[in-house]
Amino acid sequence: MNTDHFSQAIRTAAETGKPLRIRGGDSKDFYGQALAGDVLDTRGYAGIVDYEPTELVITARCGTPLAAIEAELARHKQMLAFEPPHFGADATVGGMVASGIAGPRRAAQGLYYGSVRDHVLGVKLMNGEGEALAFGGTVMKNVAGYDVSRVIAGSLGTLGLILDVSLKVLPCPVASRSLRLALNEAMALSKLCEWGGQPLPIGASAWHDGELCLRLEGADAAVKSAAARLGGEAVPQAEADTYWQGLREQTDGFFAGDAPLWRLSVPATAPAITLPGKELIEWGGAQRWFKTGAPEAALRAAAKQAGGHATLFRAGHAGKDMLSVFTPLEPVQARLQRNLKQAFDPRGIFNPGRLYREF
Repeated sequence: MNTDHFSQAIRTAAETGKPLRIRGGDSKDFYGQALAGDVLDTRGYAGIVDYEPTELVITARCGTPLAAIEAELARHKQMLAFEPPHFGADATVGGMVASGIAGPRRAAQGLYYGSVRDHVLGVKLMNGEGEALAFGGTVMKNVAGYDVSRVIAGSLGTLGLILDVSLKVLPCPVASRSLRLALNEAMALSKLCEWGGQPLPIGASAWHDGELCLRLEGADAAVKSAAARLGGEAVPQAEADTYWQGLREQTDGFFAGDAPLWRLSVPATAPAITLPGKELIEWGGAQRWFKTGAPEAALRAAAKQAGGHATLFRAGHAGKDMLSVFTPLEPVQARLQRNLKQAFDPRGIFNPGRLYREF
């Protein structure tokens, strides 16, 4: 399948004013605001375009299954370091970039891996006029002018259709060991803050219900040394793998139930946040999950007071009609967002209202 089908569909939509809903594996339809328009299915445009393990870069088409990407990388003991969740067997690389969601390793302490956008080197995008545009490239030092490829990550398909994407990959850790420590929330946050300033190979962390779990990754000697220094109870590898996978894919028991799931993104140094419901902390304290029926205003106020923002990740029984998924934009942010939308999608046909209702 070539891109002519996409171009024709986009041009027709632009002429008729009928919006398009870009969809790959349908695994992240729950995320974001509205789902509107005729479905533009990307799965037929799939395949790895280029992969040279020694260069640590892989380029793939938007409809390529994420599982296929990870399987190919695993053959060469490499990985997508930001540990993207699938949320379904049919997840695609295009949806991964468009959603911009990362897993437990995203903000590792002492081992900064970064977000999805930190690993996007380049994209080929089809705009609202049906034109294919290329941004970035396949090496880190390739940016001249606007770094559009990073803007696309997390845009939920509102700026254009991702055709191809080039991603930086990294070698898999040589060794991995998980620890479990009994700590209350305040002590866990204090320890995470303390350890964050030290050269420790902490590749993931999670606190819930009085228990802090750490995943150490890296050279065998470094992992063994850190484990001896940090103490705690060693978690059997099979159990640890299940636990971290459960956090990545939100199959862990914490995420069960119909209560709304909120994600608060705050500074790692922020103190404990008191809200009703259940809480789970990741990313060294920078990501705080709340399963709660508390009012939206309370969540946003708590996040703002802590120096961050709140996102309604899963609406649950509350539904999205009465709530805003993302923090409402300030006037300057709204103007920038509107200008971006106008530049890439002047007819407003791509995923209208998916990111913000007004766009």
